[in-house]
Amino acid sequence: MYGWKSQNGTAVAYIRGGPMAPQIEGVVFFRDVTGGCEVRVEVTGLPRYQPAVDGENPVGPHGFHLHEFGTCRVGNPQDPFQAAGGHWNPDDQPHGNHAGDFPVLFSNNGYARMCFFTNRFNVREIIGKAVIIHQNPDDYRTQPAGDAGKRLACGVVQR
Repeated sequence: MYGWKSQNGTAVAYIRGGPMAPQIEGVVFFRDVTGGCEVRVEVTGLPRYQPAVDGENPVGPHGFHLHEFGTCRVGNPQDPFQAAGGHWNPDDQPHGNHAGDFPVLFSNNGYARMCFFTNRFNVREIIGKAVIIHQNPDDYRTQPAGDAGKRLACGVVQR
């Protein structure tokens, strides 16, 4: 009933940490499947979870998004990867329903692996977008970006 489409509908983003988390490395695979796209991610070097203290946001679980522009230029090392723009939102939805809003990544001693399905895009539509891992969890409601905090790592989606 449901299955993989041809190899033409595949893409990858190689994730590298920026100046705030240079130890992060990972890969995100995108593959067209019947009805949408399967996304698989495997990442190492994530910061350990730190609970919220004194009104500060927790570190982790980590916001994980597709951003508008395919650049991982660091820019300001204290606020890296801003050139990637905001969350990819081709149909002008409120935050929490952006096509680029992914589930959060849970760090298990620095390691995360996850697979999920989305019907919000196919591979062809996301080539050249950036995948960003954030310091804080996405709350899926704060506009426009879910209060996910600093951008720790980035990778560009490519065939």
